[in-house]
Order: sequence, then structure tokens, then C-alpha cells
Amino acid sequence: PPGALGGPSYAAPPVASGQYQLAGWWSRVGAALIDSLIVGVGALLILVLFGSVFSAGFFESEEIGVASLIVGLMLGFLAIAIVALLYAPLMMARTNGKTLGRMALGIRVVRANGQPITFGFAMLREVAVKALLFGFAGSVTFGLANLADVLWPLWDDENRALHDFVVDTRTVKD
Repeated sequence: PPGALGGPSYAAPPVASGQYQLAGWWSRVGAALIDSLIVGVGALLILVLFGSVFSAGFFESEEIGVASLIVGLMLGFLAIAIVALLYAPLMMARTNGKTLGRMALGIRVVRANGQPITFGFAMLREVAVKALLFGFAGSVTFGLANLADVLWPLWDDENRALHDFVVDTRTVKD
């Protein structure tokens, strides 16, 4: 076996209880891109649906049509915000740390203390920390906080992003 009799061991460093192999930076980025594509396509479908339903006001008059279309698109953007904020927490709670993008790349998020990923914890990680905290910090720092968060796993020993430090999570191979 690897590591026997003083031979080299190629295993990844242990995480939390030593049972996981850390995911690489490219798999994290790939999963984020897939998840963004899924949310983006869903957003487009929601806008088309709301736009087409609320454009029925044009049958009455142009003014009513414009007003109803504006209301419809505002409701559509509200629906998109809700779906975008709930997508990752709902998926992670149901699959113990995975989203569709993470599933496609064979990775998942685990808590360092070994506890399961609950909906509340996923909301804390994905919405409160990643979206709100780093979203606000990113807007104040002209995107530098977001860039640091995304790039941090490249030089961290445990491939953690800054948001992983805040909530004590790791992204591992599934």
C-alpha cells in the first residue's frame, strides 16, 4: 500500500476527521459556473413567463400594456431573486452539501465538525456569508473581496475560500 515501508504516500491531507479528500480549485470553479448557468437559464425562463403573461395588457391599450409589463417584470425579478437565493441552500440541505454543479463535478461541501448540512446552515453559508457579506464587501472594495474569496483556495493548505473560514467548511471530493 502507498506509504508502507517508508514509500511515498500520495493521499490528500486529512480534513476534519480525516475521511475526505479535498476538492481542487478548478472543480470548485466549474461547479460554480454550472450552478450559475442553471440559475441563469431559470431566470431567463421566469422573465419570459412573467413578461408574456403580463403583456396581455396590450390588448386593452398601450398604456395599460406598458404598466402591466413593468409590473410583471418587477415581479419576475423578485421571483428570480428568491429562486437564486434558495437554489443552493435547498439543494445542499437535500443532498448534504451538493448542488447540481457540485454533483456534476463530484464534489460537495462538508462541515469541519462532521455535522450534516442543514437548510439553516446552508442559508448561513450561501446567503448570509457568500451573497450578503461578501456581496457587500465586494461592492465596497470594487470587487476585490469577491476576487480574494474566489482565489483564496489557490494558496490555502486546505483549499478553503474566505467564506469557508467564516463558517468552517471544506469542499471535498464526493
